[in-house]
Amino acid sequence: MRLKMCSIHVQDPAAAHAFYTGTLGFDTLMAMPEYNLYIIKDPGADDSSVGLLLEPSDNPMGANYMNAVREAGLPAIVFGVTDVQAEYDRLVAAGVSFKSPPVTDSFGTSAVFDDGCGNYIQIHQD
Repeated sequence: MRLKMCSIHVQDPAAAHAFYTGTLGFDTLMAMPEYNLYIIKDPGADDSSVGLLLEPSDNPMGANYMNAVREAGLPAIVFGVTDVQAEYDRLVAAGVSFKSPPVTDSFGTSAVFDDGCGNYIQIHQD
């Protein structure tokens, strides 16, 4: 058994797709704008890699969950990076809003940013 796909609720899947591919650097696994369907994958990964569905939050349960996680100040998902500080610097230069500069603790280094689509996202390095 292996992980095939997971999802993250977003306010606007098309806008999220543009941000996640254009700013964050993910690749498109599938895009069907006529169905408001966008799935991204790790940069350079083949089409059998894990997909991240940019799930529309038009379902009240999805919207409630997304909003509750955000109101609690929690990241909706964690992305692994090789160098948090370098990624932080790159994303700040691209206009991404972070909650605070990178922090290092016994679990590693991390920073949390706003994806502009209803979520906080954490980047982390061991």
